[in-house]
Amino acid sequence: MTQQPIRKPIRIAILIFPDVTISTAYGMYDLFKGVGRDWGFVTTGEPGDSLMQPELVAVTSETFVAANGVSITPSLSIADFPSPDIVCVPDVFVSPTDQWASRFQRELDYLRAAYVRGATIATACSGALLLAEAGLLNGWQATTHWGYCDYLRKQYPAIDVHPQRALVASGDEQRLVMAGGGTSWLDLALVLITRWCGVEEAMRVARIHLINWHSIGQQPFARLSCPPQVEDAVIADCQVWIAQHYQLPAPVALMVQRSGLAERSFKRRFQSATGMSPLEYVHNLRLEEAKQMLERDDASIEAVASEVGYEDAGFFSRLFRRQVGVTPAAYRKRFGGMRKALAADLIK
Repeated sequence: MTQQPIRKPIRIAILIFPDVTISTAYGMYDLFKGVGRDWGFVTTGEPGDSLMQPELVAVTSETFVAANGVSITPSLSIADFPSPDIVCVPDVFVSPTDQWASRFQRELDYLRAAYVRGATIATACSGALLLAEAGLLNGWQATTHWGYCDYLRKQYPAIDVHPQRALVASGDEQRLVMAGGGTSWLDLALVLITRWCGVEEAMRVARIHLINWHSIGQQPFARLSCPPQVEDAVIADCQVWIAQHYQLPAPVALMVQRSGLAERSFKRRFQSATGMSPLEYVHNLRLEEAKQMLERDDASIEAVASEVGYEDAGFFSRLFRRQVGVTPAAYRKRFGGMRKALAADLIK
């Protein structure tokens, strides 16, 4: 009988640092470590061999305190693990307004070197910011948490940002894989397991952990952008006013009247201050309120449209689908049902 060759585990560096959110790091570790091992254990009581070898890797192997105040000890330093097959970057707890990049120079060098050696680089949520700062995303498609997409687009104009997508693969041989916000890192892990260990192993992991694919992307989860009050006092006053009066007819004309400016001057100053036109700003306010109404009550789509300022329900539905990514009815079914289940506290 011919002996089967021993299969070496896929070597994965989960890159961690003081700004990391450890739930994603440990979650990735558990999923990858269980590939090939857990299915047999769950179904027959006999664990198999792990097909993946994840390691928690940091600049040094010294214990540090992560973003949520929990101590974490890396298993290896980056010097001890120079050539992984995959590098995973969990979400980074940083503010876009913070001068964060200077804190990650050694991590950025590690990512660049690993990519040059042929590694796949995968990021969860805001972890894509490190790929952008490393220059690896220039000229490629990308995604990140919806709350960081505007920042990514403005700060790194050479990147083709897709905020509506929960998962993007790009780069040479599609070796740059990015998940959007929240639990979409689970999709990322399944993609990596599929690539390296096959569809069947990925399906087994999904079944064990009850993972539901984020087929609708992250756009329906996102808050439509409405910049906070700006330094321009006239525009800031109009922002405060329109937040309470967005449902009125001709809202832009009313803001122009309130500002005391000529229409062209008002629109130019509004665009400069907020990064969007007055009409786009009003649409976003209206659609955000519509999302809340669709979640909270059972009013008809026509009634919701009228309540937020749209006389034409068909136009409202088309605009909602374009901006939110799903129809109003589909949004209500998904998020209204979720809200009701949470409010009813079904797990008792």
